[in-house]
Amino acid sequence: MLLIVVIGGAVVAVFTFLGTGKLYDQIGRGGLSLREDDDGRGGTLGGGAHQRPAAARERDDEIRQLLTARNERRARRGEPAIDVDAELQRLTAPAIDPACARRSASSSSPARTPRAGGQDPLDVDAEVERQVRELSG
Repeated sequence: MLLIVVIGGAVVAVFTFLGTGKLYDQIGRGGLSLREDDDGRGGTLGGGAHQRPAAARERDDEIRQLLTARNERRARRGEPAIDVDAELQRLTAPAIDPACARRSASSSSPARTPRAGGQDPLDVDAEVERQVRELSG
């Protein structure tokens, strides 16, 4: 009797497994997911270079609403208001760790070798600093 129950359970488990298809791949995805773009690639919270313009505008509008509400609370307490646009710019600016950027840039920079066209060898340290300044804005 026990053998029949075990075999029956195994058969049901196999049919259930085969019937789910890609169901388990969809767990955690959907309209409220923070890490999914429309094209199915994983995104990042807070956006980046690949963020859609409409999503960036929506994010900025929501942050602006929160900052306006913060200003209203500050005004009720008698504190000076903050500049909403400047704070929004500060909050949405890309943040980089200069030390990490230097390590990354120096590992990807070409060595001090002569460049094409007879140009002087590339100064890696100067190039790394230039890239860090460029990324810092």
